[in-house]
This record gives sequence, structure tokens and C-alpha cells, in this order.
Amino acid sequence: MIAVAVAQPATSPKAADAPTTPTTPTAPAAPKPAGTSLPVVGETLPLTGAPGWPVKRDWLYDAPALPDAAGKIVLHWFCGPKVPACADDLARVVTLKENTNRVYVVAYINGTKGQAKKLDPIRESEGVGRGTLAFGKHLKAMFKKMAVVGPVSVVVDVDGKVALVTTGSSPAELDARDAKVNALTSAIKEYTATSEGPKLVKINERFQLMIAVKLASWLQYSKTTPMEFKLTAPKELKCDATTLKGDQLKLVDQTLTAQVGCSGSKGSYEVRGQVSFGYTTPSSGAGLGTESANWKFEIK
Repeated sequence: MIAVAVAQPATSPKAADAPTTPTTPTAPAAPKPAGTSLPVVGETLPLTGAPGWPVKRDWLYDAPALPDAAGKIVLHWFCGPKVPACADDLARVVTLKENTNRVYVVAYINGTKGQAKKLDPIRESEGVGRGTLAFGKHLKAMFKKMAVVGPVSVVVDVDGKVALVTTGSSPAELDARDAKVNALTSAIKEYTATSEGPKLVKINERFQLMIAVKLASWLQYSKTTPMEFKLTAPKELKCDATTLKGDQLKLVDQTLTAQVGCSGSKGSYEVRGQVSFGYTTPSSGAGLGTESANWKFEIK
């Protein structure tokens, strides 16, 4: 009898060939209710705080004022009287406030009125219109929910969005916060200007020169200060006007636009335009603005 040997596989079947057990996808963690944790970068934070923050608070001064804070970097600063680092950071916060009028501080002190006064960055009359301070029993639950001890800082840009959150007290972390605040304040502008014009034009062909000024969102154009545009151009150019006033300028929302049409003979030209205007602030202040544009082009 001849025996027949049956070859056996050298390795066991692949794991992929074995039946698998279906898995249930893990559900994403539910977001925490507003006000129970610190805000994050990019989140919108109103001047009065997140919706979950206590409505009733004791203020050492007036409640946060939108007219005073408009156009400023808002620093929400959390601290407690029994935290040594808070006393050290207090000097930094005062310096940030005093070095520029572009910082508005809202301080939250987890303690009594007397304890709050010792950690007050507003400094009574020195800080009128520069911020305020909350204290008292109504803050205790908020500090506990958000696991805040201090010093904690939430930096909010002029657009109302959180730009930085710091929860540590090391010199490096506080230096980074101070640098961020200083950078943001340096970038604040009441208005920005843009201009448009041609580089090359055909002889006697009509072209447009335009300058537009966009006012910051917290400001309004003054209704009592005259708006005016003046154009300085060579006599070889023929323009619709060299002066525009009042309704001759276009005003839409926050943007003021001056535009004139010109044409001319062959040559290289340089033209200058200047627009002047006034604006008002939310705190009833006033300012004057002037922007200019230079256009260089060739007609041939």
C-alpha cells in the first residue's frame, strides 16, 4: 500500500481571515456648559463674561462699561488673596494698564472687599475708565467650577475674541502674556486706508482715482466735522473735480470713499489726493483723521 502524505500549511491562517467582532464607535465628549470652564482661544467672550458666569457680582467700581472698553484689549484677570503669585503678578497687570490707554482690565478676586482692595489693579481714581474689579461670595462658585486658583489671564482682542489664555505663574508664561497684550495694543488702528488707480492709460482715455478709508468698528464718522477730499494734479489732466465735500463723498457703513474721473495727454504723471474727516468714540470723545494717496501713471 502506498501512503499519501497531505501537506500542511506552514503558517496558521491570517488574522484577517478570522471573523471579527464589530465595535461600537466612541461618542465624542459633550462640551462643557458655558461658564464652567475657561474660554479657549478663538472663542467670543463678551465684556461681561461668559453666559454661565454669575449674573450678580459685587463690584468695587462700576460694572464693566462697553463705551470705556471699546477699541481696547480686555484683560480678564483672576486671582485670590491667599495665592502668593497673585501679589507678584499684580504689579505686571498694573504696568500693562498704565503703559497704554489701550488696555481695559476686569479683575476677579476670590475674596472679601478688603482682600480685593489689596489686589486691585485699577487703583481707584487712577483707573477711572480703565477697568473694574469683582469680588465676594458670588465668585466662589465660579472659581470652583472653572478650577481657577490664580493668577489666570484671558486676553480678548478688540474683535471680542479670545487671543490668549494663561493659567501659570512662571516668568516665561507671564512674559508671553505681556508680550501678547503689547503686540495687540500696537496693532490697534482707528482707521485704515486703501487706494486704486491705473499704471498705464491711453491718451484722452478716462480713468478713475479712488481712496477709501475704513473706520474701526467701535467708531462712527462725525456728523458735525466736514468731510473733504482734495486732489493735487498737473494742469495737463482734466478731472471731474479737484475738491469733493459732504454728499459728494460716498459713505457706506464704516467706509468713506472719494473717487474722481480724469483724462489727459501723453506724459508721465504723479497725482496726490487727501481726504479729511472726523469721528466719535463710544465714550463721547472725538478725533480727526487725514489720509492721503499718491498715484503714479503714464499716459501714452
